[in-house]
Amino acid sequence: MGDILHALPAVTALRARHPEWFIGWAVEPQWRGLLAGEGADVRGAAMPLVDALHIVLAKDWARRPLSPSTIEQIRQTRRELRAARYDICLDLQGAVRSAVLGKWAHPRRLLGEDKPREWAARYLFDEHIATQGTHVIEQAVEVANAVTRENLPLMLPCLPVSERAERNCNTKLAAFGGKPFVILNPGAGWGAKRWPTERFGEVARTCADKGYGAVINSGPGEEMLAAEVCSASGNTAMSLSPTLDELIALTRRASLVIAGDTGPLHLASALGKPVVGIFGPTDPARNGPFGGKFRILRHPESKRDHTRRAEPEAGLLTISAAEVSSAAMELLEDVR
Repeated sequence: MGDILHALPAVTALRARHPEWFIGWAVEPQWRGLLAGEGADVRGAAMPLVDALHIVLAKDWARRPLSPSTIEQIRQTRRELRAARYDICLDLQGAVRSAVLGKWAHPRRLLGEDKPREWAARYLFDEHIATQGTHVIEQAVEVANAVTRENLPLMLPCLPVSERAERNCNTKLAAFGGKPFVILNPGAGWGAKRWPTERFGEVARTCADKGYGAVINSGPGEEMLAAEVCSASGNTAMSLSPTLDELIALTRRASLVIAGDTGPLHLASALGKPVVGIFGPTDPARNGPFGGKFRILRHPESKRDHTRRAEPEAGLLTISAAEVSSAAMELLEDVR
């Protein structure tokens, strides 16, 4: 989710500069909602950025790499990508898997960063783009600049609007009676990035005391975390498990989002919402909120480490609920 959100500003800038271009995106099915809402109309509100989506079942293929169905799906995907006759492919993920997809499309030019996240991907690129930016969003725009050797602007990305999700969101938020609300997201990709649920609960209680509703967002498999936060909040918070298009609609309505280094934080930043980021083993200078109003909390001794440890990183545990609440209230005061 974060990789797509970090790539969206670059592609949005290309679309704004070249509205006549045909742009496609290869995406795994669970993230389709970041590019197209339900009942998507191409280049309309429900699908504002791209002309085509190529659904790639990469996780299924990894589970059953040698099954006949996987082999046939890979063949179909290759045929579909080649049939689109793309002139240029941008690998904005910097992974071997994404670079291979680019090769499957058989474009005249496959562009990628000179120092991609996965070094082996470099050998699949036709053109290697040296980047100077610190943040991955800046780096993606630099790669996109190389398409026609221009300087694209840094801009908020286009995200889809789903009418069904908008209606569902309004129904779920009716309990707040129009009161402003804050989203808290206790989940994270792995345990080392996960701030304790009891502290999220304390922050939710502070939000309630200050007149804000608190919505606890939980993704698939995170329902127990949300329940722990609600309990720690004294049941002052509302727990929701929205679909991706509902999460976009929900975030558009939020006054603030509080989360660790995880997809919902990057979604809020992409939508221009104020955010409080709680960081530990990942580097916010490279992967944190970008643009807009934000506060980052991170212990100075936290080291960048993408090891998938189950326990919270030690520096993360030094960040108190009072510090997060204070940062949140400062931001909320600024946007009033």
